[in-house]
Amino acid sequence: MPFRLSRRQIITGMASVGLLTSGQRAFGQAPKRIIVPEGEFTPLPIAIPNFTAGTPADAEVGAGVTQVITNNLKRSGLFAPIDQAAYIEKTINIDAAPNFLNWKSINAQALVTGRMTRQGDGRLKAEFRLWDVNTGQQLTGQQYFTSPEYWRRIAHIISDQIYERLTGEKGYFDSRVVFVDETGAKERRVKRLALMDQDGANVRYLTKGADLVLTPRFSPSTQEITYMEFGQGDPRVYLFNIETGQREIVGNFPGMSFSPRFSPDGQRVIMSLQQGGNSNLFVMDLRSKTTTRLTDTPAIDTSPSYAPDGTRICFESDRGGKPQIYVMGATGGGAQRISFGEGSYSTPVWSPRGDYIAFTKQGGGQFAIGIMKPDGTGERILTSGYHNEGPTFAPNGRVLMFFREPGGNSGPSLFTVDISGRNELRVPTPGFASDPAWSPLLS
Repeated sequence: MPFRLSRRQIITGMASVGLLTSGQRAFGQAPKRIIVPEGEFTPLPIAIPNFTAGTPADAEVGAGVTQVITNNLKRSGLFAPIDQAAYIEKTINIDAAPNFLNWKSINAQALVTGRMTRQGDGRLKAEFRLWDVNTGQQLTGQQYFTSPEYWRRIAHIISDQIYERLTGEKGYFDSRVVFVDETGAKERRVKRLALMDQDGANVRYLTKGADLVLTPRFSPSTQEITYMEFGQGDPRVYLFNIETGQREIVGNFPGMSFSPRFSPDGQRVIMSLQQGGNSNLFVMDLRSKTTTRLTDTPAIDTSPSYAPDGTRICFESDRGGKPQIYVMGATGGGAQRISFGEGSYSTPVWSPRGDYIAFTKQGGGQFAIGIMKPDGTGERILTSGYHNEGPTFAPNGRVLMFFREPGGNSGPSLFTVDISGRNELRVPTPGFASDPAWSPLLS
């Protein structure tokens, strides 16, 4: 039984909702978009009334959809949803243009209206419209048909539509995160692979915890993950198909293997293999199972990550005396060091947009999460603390997730932070959680 259906299977019908106009519409005026600076920023006030419905059961679902959309936009840090207690207009007719004066008076700059309707065949019809309050212009509108159990997924899809229309960037709400769930006493911690929606909902476990699992990573092109498992003997690198629940060994390698990660096309896995006291980078073609060596040094080369176009990789190496970040061509060759700050650098990961490389930086008793451009310029620390580690980018490259280990008898938790360093938030998980990896947008 599949863990998650595709968007096509969830949405059995989709269409644009026809544009409505009002006497206040400003024809010819371009709709407003949020310009997101790197410094101080004031979130956009947005009103999101409860989606209307024909029955009490549908009203409950409508309120749930509204809450998920509100939480998504608020957690992004770019929007400031207005408390519904401030609303003057309580009953919203999605088929009529709103009274924009009522929304202007509470300082709303954008307005979302919606409706949930039960169809004769049992499906839910979800409709929404996004309005620019200042111009009276409808910016977008869609309707979807889906089975009732997928209402939360529809809320994420609508959130992405709103985010994209108001920012000009792709959203990231209809995505998932794989992570290592940790339970039990610190010295006997049980670690299982777990999967959840990006907001912490719908957690499910992919492994049973009999063996130690580490470094799960999503394929950029399929619903597969690769990860390491320590069972009997040497650790093994596995592929796990989330939709079918099937897993296979990538290969049996002599010595220790570390940090497997997919190529952008999902056809190869790059990893670090230990041989004696050093480790080097290797790439395996998943179709032919042929392995190619990329580095050959007496150092420890590890944590490789591809650029989104697949032409280069960044990785961690101590060839200069302590761990630093290097960049080289995807087929090997000369490597260029790009990190030169105080301390050591590790766990580099390339942004899906290609504009930044995120990293963990250790120095002075602190573990920081930061970003720099691929040429090493523009280094910026986003958050710092006792033990932060393991950054992973949202599919739009705007947000990072990482884990923080507070020390003592406690355990790690997941957090998100914007690439500008704003809006650090904890991600809810059932227990301790580490080593997150963000999926691409679901399709």
